[in-house]
Amino acid sequence: MYPDLKDKVAIVTGAGRVEGLGASIVRRLAREGAKLVVHDLGRTKGDMAPKHGVGLADELAEVAREVRELGAEATTFTGDMLVEADVEALVAHAVATFGRVDILVNNAGVGYLFGPLLEMTQERWDTTLGVNLRGSFFAIKHAARQMVKQGPQGDWGTGRIISVGSRASKSGSSLTAAYVASKHGLIGLTRSAAVELGPHKINVNVVCPNHVTTGLGAWQNEYMAKMRGFASVEEYLAAMRGRIPLGRVGLVDDTAKAVAFLCSSEAVYVTGEAMNVSGGEEMH
Repeated sequence: MYPDLKDKVAIVTGAGRVEGLGASIVRRLAREGAKLVVHDLGRTKGDMAPKHGVGLADELAEVAREVRELGAEATTFTGDMLVEADVEALVAHAVATFGRVDILVNNAGVGYLFGPLLEMTQERWDTTLGVNLRGSFFAIKHAARQMVKQGPQGDWGTGRIISVGSRASKSGSSLTAAYVASKHGLIGLTRSAAVELGPHKINVNVVCPNHVTTGLGAWQNEYMAKMRGFASVEEYLAAMRGRIPLGRVGLVDDTAKAVAFLCSSEAVYVTGEAMNVSGGEEMH
């Protein structure tokens, strides 16, 4: 447990799916006593934001309800990470509701517009890069402005910004060119932000999980098993486990634990890092 996180105000983007990685991060921070701003798109948006890829408004409300059952405070916000005004309004909503912003977790992302490089359309490329990288930039920019305005809180510092990267932040793979490019870019954005925001005592880091079978992860399993020629999803997952030294795929709680650590005072001297949470599948 990290008692210094009690009453810290945390925005978690893309957290509106009950079984998702973002929701797990929300629950973990709630258990630490943080106040949560739970964000997601809240609606489908054609082929670029299908039902299996976004948190809808009713699920978003359910995640917030779970937070309150854990004894923490929560509010919800729907907005499009592609629209800077929406992201700015998200930060403003956090301030209007809880008075400040201490933590930003950039979890919103597009991990479903996959396909062969030679068939990738501009719309699919731009949407992936737009949400995963440009949207993260918008959130860092506006959350950090608010954190700088607030100033430091003793030894804990001024704020924490953690972006959810991926094993794809460090290694390439077939059928995922746009996704890999966006996640590699997220590390570069994080390192630059860490340099600029360090003097303000804002820590900026990335966590890089390997595959996690969430609701979206289950869709990814089926898609990749088929496209990469496996006889079944079970065979695909067995091959994945075979290259992970710890012998299993990731769990949502693995990443949530890493995020909580990076938010805490235990990580006060950690910034500009891209932390692997991959069971040893990624080692650099």
